[in-house]
Formats: sequence, structure tokens, C-alpha cells
Amino acid sequence: MTLGARQAGIEVAYAVEKCPIAASTYRLNFREIPVFVGDIRELNSIPDRPKDVRTIVFGGPPCQGFSTSNQRTRNSSNPNNWMHKELIRVAKMWDPDWIVIENVKGIRETLKGFFLREIVESLETAGYTTSTTTLNAVHYGVPQRRERTFVVASREGKVFTDPTSSTESPITVEEAIADLPVLTPGASVDKLPYRCNPISPFARKLRGRLGKVTGNLVTKNASHVLQRYPYVPQGGNWEDIPSTLLHNYADTSKCHTGIYHRLKSSEPSVVIGNFRKNMLIHPHEDRGLSVREAARIQSVPDNFRFSGSIGFQQQQVGNMVPPPLAKVVLERIAEI
Repeated sequence: MTLGARQAGIEVAYAVEKCPIAASTYRLNFREIPVFVGDIRELNSIPDRPKDVRTIVFGGPPCQGFSTSNQRTRNSSNPNNWMHKELIRVAKMWDPDWIVIENVKGIRETLKGFFLREIVESLETAGYTTSTTTLNAVHYGVPQRRERTFVVASREGKVFTDPTSSTESPITVEEAIADLPVLTPGASVDKLPYRCNPISPFARKLRGRLGKVTGNLVTKNASHVLQRYPYVPQGGNWEDIPSTLLHNYADTSKCHTGIYHRLKSSEPSVVIGNFRKNMLIHPHEDRGLSVREAARIQSVPDNFRFSGSIGFQQQQVGNMVPPPLAKVVLERIAEI
């Protein structure tokens, strides 16, 4: 969301991040922004609120507990499902003009909207007027069908209305990643030359003037996994794989449609989440997505660097809010 804020012309004054590796990535890309590395529940002081400027506190509390693919901890006993209270607590220290809370679409459905109502009621008790909307990133220049819910709160009684969506055709996976390097399963050379010139304005913009690109890391799969990839056509999934090759699944009826999904080159991507665990497949090559390919689909500029092992990098990309989506929300607030 900091990337989106910068693209919207908003200066970020302070950040909070519990994961040390994600914080390392943040520092690598935003060296001038102070970061509190730790649990937000331990944060008891923040920099003074700037005078004579409009201020926003924005954040995304843990969302795994609200994901529709997670049926195990979508309940009130999961402590991570209550972290929005900490974000609001910290926001009160600043008394900002606006508060923005981002989460997955599933927060509307968990316990019939219980947590969403909790967030809204907490903000309104604190004196804010709230607006809730769910936006699909594909409508705002992101090559991915990714829905996110935003609770936007105004201290001055302002009502947030949805930003104008793009009138252009959705950006496809091919337009997003076609110029990135040819790779194989287990690829581990981080920095490589591009495959070719960018084939779309989208790729040209994210690439900038770079001659080489980082993040060309691909999960090294077991041989039985590699045997499955060729059977899956674009748009297909695990159901296209012969049952004789799925011997390690005790009950395939429990596999969801996102497992072994091969992206369609001519359409926007499905949601980039845990793309390693889901075995999300490259549209043309029999392998998983690289960190950079997933970052492109999230609309992250190629000069953005990731810290940590390949697993941590994959997790960071999957957890991101696409910067253009954050940008249009924050720009809309600035307009209001």
C-alpha cells in the first residue's frame, strides 16, 4: 500500500510490520521511512502528527482468517481476526482525517459479516463516518481478478465513493509477463536479462529502463509434480491430471479448483495468493510462476526488490495489495 500511496502523491511517515523479513523488504525499497518491526500490540508511541496537513492511517490486518479458502479459523476464537482493533487503537494516537482498512472479500461473509460490523462499529464509536466497498483490481489496470474490501472512514463526515474504473480492456497475463526471462523449475539465478522487448504499455511501465530484472526464482518441484504439469491446459487444473499421477492425494474430492491451475495467457490471472502451495502453472512453460512473474501480475514495478528465501519472497508477493488498487483508493480520498 505504500507503493500505491507514493503513486497517489501521498508521503508515508511511519510503518509497522511484524515479520522481520517483510520489514527488511520494506526498508530495502523505502529507506527513508521509519519502520517499527514488531507486533502492533507492543506499539505504544508513534511520531507526532504533522501540523496543517491532511493525514491518513491505512493498513491491512491479517486476512487469512477471513479467506473463503480457510474454513478452519474463520471464527471469533482466532486472535488474528481481532487485529483491526489494534489498528484503530494506533490510529487514535494520531487522530487522522481518514482511516483505511483493507481486507479480503471474505470478511463480508465470515460469521455472516460479524467482523466487518465490528470494524464499522469501532470506527463509528471513535467518531468516524464509514463507507465500505469491494473493488476488483482487474478494473483498475491490474492483470488479475482480485477482489478486496476497503472500509474507509472520515473524521469530517465525508462519504467515500468508488473510484472510476478503467474503460480499457483488461490486461492479460501475456501482456504482463511475456518479456520476462525463460526459466526452468528450480531456477535460482536472481538477476537475468529480459527475454525480449516489452509487448504492452503495462510491461513497459513496470520495466522502466532496466536491462536486467531480479526475482527470477522458481520453486524446485519433486519429480511426481513435474510429471503432472504437461497434462494441464491453459485454464485447466488438477482435474486434467490422470488419477494414476495423483497417488499422494488421499481424497481428490477435497482439492479446490485453484490447485494446479494453469494461467490463460489471453486473460487476466486468477488471484495470486499462495502460488507455490497451489502449484499455479505458467501459461506456456511446465513450471510454477517465478517471484517476478507473480509480482508483475500484482502490478509491482521491476525495480522493487524482495528480501528473504524464495518461500518468504513468494509469501510477500501473495500478501500484497496491488499498488494500482491502493493508489486509486487513496487518490479518491485526496479528491474528496
